[in-house]
Amino acid sequence: FLSPLLADAEMLGAPDPELAATMGFSGFGKKARTFDLEAMFEQTRRTAVERSRKVLEAREKEKEDQAEKEFKIPCADSSASASTATGTGSKLMQREAARSESDDSSDEELTGPSVQSQTSVQGPAEDTDDDDEFIGPPLPPGFKDSDDDNDNDDTEEEDNNPIKKIPDSHEITLQHGTKTVSALGLDPSGARLITGGYDYDVKFWDFAGMDASLQAFRSLQPCECHQIKSLQYSSTGDVILVVSGNSQAKVLDRDGFPVMECIKGDQYIVDMTNTKGHTAMLNSGCWHPKIKEEFLTCSNDGTVRTWDVNNEKKHKSVFKPRSVQGKRVIPTTCTYSRDGKLIAAGCQDGSIQIWDRNMTVHTKFHCRQAHAPGTDTSCLTFSYDGTVLASRGGDDTLKIWDIRQFKKPLNSAERLPSFFPMTDCCFSPDDKILVTGTSVKKGGGSGKLIFFHRQTFQKFYEIEVTDASVVRCLWHPKLNQIMVGTGNGLAKVYYDPVKSQRGAKLCVVKTKRKERQAETLTQDYIITPHALPMFREPRQRSTRKQLEKDRLDPMKSHKPEPPVAGPGRGGRVGTHGGTLSSYIVKNIALDKTDDSNPREAILRHAKEAEENPYWVAPAYAKTQPKTVFAEVEPEDDETDKPEWKKRKI
Repeated sequence: FLSPLLADAEMLGAPDPELAATMGFSGFGKKARTFDLEAMFEQTRRTAVERSRKVLEAREKEKEDQAEKEFKIPCADSSASASTATGTGSKLMQREAARSESDDSSDEELTGPSVQSQTSVQGPAEDTDDDDEFIGPPLPPGFKDSDDDNDNDDTEEEDNNPIKKIPDSHEITLQHGTKTVSALGLDPSGARLITGGYDYDVKFWDFAGMDASLQAFRSLQPCECHQIKSLQYSSTGDVILVVSGNSQAKVLDRDGFPVMECIKGDQYIVDMTNTKGHTAMLNSGCWHPKIKEEFLTCSNDGTVRTWDVNNEKKHKSVFKPRSVQGKRVIPTTCTYSRDGKLIAAGCQDGSIQIWDRNMTVHTKFHCRQAHAPGTDTSCLTFSYDGTVLASRGGDDTLKIWDIRQFKKPLNSAERLPSFFPMTDCCFSPDDKILVTGTSVKKGGGSGKLIFFHRQTFQKFYEIEVTDASVVRCLWHPKLNQIMVGTGNGLAKVYYDPVKSQRGAKLCVVKTKRKERQAETLTQDYIITPHALPMFREPRQRSTRKQLEKDRLDPMKSHKPEPPVAGPGRGGRVGTHGGTLSSYIVKNIALDKTDDSNPREAILRHAKEAEENPYWVAPAYAKTQPKTVFAEVEPEDDETDKPEWKKRKI
């Protein structure tokens, strides 16, 4: 069967010179390399025989070791041990003889795997069963184990040092405005970031479309003059929930255009269950993690309501938190559990109340004294495994709860100032770290982002963000980047080039676009040498002569009109006409007397009137030579007068 292959090889090795000349290939005339296929098959056969022999020897050795273990008894007779030694020696002699015979039979040189690789075959071959055969080339010694060891070492090192999990080696700063950034939202894929603040603005940032200038591609005010409380993308990322200071939540699409607006309830109805929507300011809101059309809001009217995007005329269900006495209490924050089956709300009386989503009347879990009464619980968030709830209180604490044992917190951290009703806390993507921000007064230091162990609740790391409060924080699981909203209008993104994915890494590598120079508006002069005289433009003269000519033209120079002298002409009224009223107005304007103090103005003429009396004194010279003044009488006591005669002040 080798003859056709040899014939083909000979044909390849002896090309036609005329064909080479016709094709024009200079290298086509060289003799091709020939292969001795019989020698190659013989070499392969010898290599296979050698490998099979090695495998058989390894199996035989394994059987001998097993036999030695079985017959190795401390109290055995010496004769039995001697016979075993003799049998073993005879086997060894037979194996040596067989090996020498195989070595003598292979006179030609063996080609194949090196001695090191052949010995490495013994390792896997010894572990194989009798029925299995070693297939494929062997791996280098320790190759797989070394990789596994390195991976295990890296994971163990990260577990032992959780600081290395925090992606904070690099940061970018997005300038939202000058007022507090009170809301942050990232779509599930991490492509777009939205920020909202106390300046009523919502800004859209596209990481893939931004360059190093870090400018937002859209800014709008969806709720007019209401502060933005919360922003969140839905689970599919196609719509955005906007919760502001008014009583109606809005839903926008990805580009900021309105999709729906919740209806406002009737504020004159006492029972909030019977009205269709909220009647007071909203506090918080979030999307259902599984159902993309459903979202949740809470308000100062004392209710937590669920809504459907497709039905803006009425809510789906109403949950009414109650105090110990059964009175209405205001929920300040609300959230869904990770599976969407539970609804949790933090209230102003310090309680945390949790309902089953399908049962609106009675709470499933509740803790009455979770935080200090009268403070605003600013955030509730469930861990990714769904068993732990973290709460950020207005009493400067951060607590973590097991909802199955909801009476007492698992751990608590204190002295974490919070001045905002929406200060955040969040879990890391691996669910082992809890993050929150701290607030500071103006000039009181830097706001910090603080990291806690979930199990021990020990603070192991902190980041000084800026010289203002840290309000919002968000750790995206896909990007592995941390977004922070501050009290001075900044939105910061922390990332690591190695640990993080996409996000801020996409825009920092793009160079800043050059700004276009402002084009000067100059009138171009078009030369038309063969145009008709009526269409031919005049030849341009020097600029100085043209300006002198324009100066003489009253229309081009815009010479102001001179004032009208006399009574007026040409439809224009003069400065003063010939009428009495214009004369009086003119004299009033020219009067320079100072009548600020009328008494002094009268007494100024007292000496002259005394020396030369003209008006009053001559008339009373005979009848009343001595001036008599009226006596000032005290005001009558009005206590004796009837009510209708008394003066009304």
